[in-house]
Amino acid sequence: MDGTLGGGGHALAILESLEPRLYIGIDRDEEALKVAAEHLALYRDRLRLVHSLYSQVEGILEELAVEDVDAFLLDLGLSSLQLEGEGRGFSFHREEPLDMRMDREQDLTAAHVVNTYSQGELERIFREYGEERWAQKIARNIVETRKKFAITTTTALAQVVEWSIPKKFHPKKIHPATRVFQALRIEVNKELEELGRGLEAGLEVLKPGGRFLVISFHSLEDGTVKRTFREWEREGLGEVITKKPVTPSAEEVEENIRSRSGKLRVFQKG
Repeated sequence: MDGTLGGGGHALAILESLEPRLYIGIDRDEEALKVAAEHLALYRDRLRLVHSLYSQVEGILEELAVEDVDAFLLDLGLSSLQLEGEGRGFSFHREEPLDMRMDREQDLTAAHVVNTYSQGELERIFREYGEERWAQKIARNIVETRKKFAITTTTALAQVVEWSIPKKFHPKKIHPATRVFQALRIEVNKELEELGRGLEAGLEVLKPGGRFLVISFHSLEDGTVKRTFREWEREGLGEVITKKPVTPSAEEVEENIRSRSGKLRVFQKG
């Protein structure tokens, strides 16, 4: 069970090396599912693609008449398709509508959050989901700016964030707007709520001896996974296989810079 199929990169590697009888790929992004279907065409007889949230896994398996699974994989990072996809609004590197929806059928967009949430709500989101120390000033400047004109593009928002943070405090390795964009993406897609529900649902559908694998890319997600896996171990539900998270090698980071903050944790059900 792959709860975050994306373009099918992990799926292809697993199908080639482990030859599972059935590979179920879930994604909330219909465009990703179309790309994955083409990418994995060679294995279509062993593949089932589902447009849904991974927290709905129990109902999905019921519909497919599958009782349980050997492994459940979650890759919580943004896919390259989303970052590079035209008009998705996830990146501040080019001007696009401020969207950030993984599932384009949902109503809530980043533009709605930025232009309608109160200053206090924006500050909370930036502080909690982005761990942004300048959250208060950024939220205040967004509210002041939107009194003059709506903030509807990625570049407009990035500029407001950039001049809200004093130059000497600009981070050295990332764009000043990185944390705010992360926070908005989490809010728009309710990612932490989905992760909490998905972890519980995933454990339910795993076979005894089955493994739950989660790759996370920021401390909020990783902390949730780490605490949940440890709690399961304390409750006697299984064993944490990765006492320390598996991180990418220097060679992998050089080949794929987006992997640099990735952490893989694995739990085996008892």
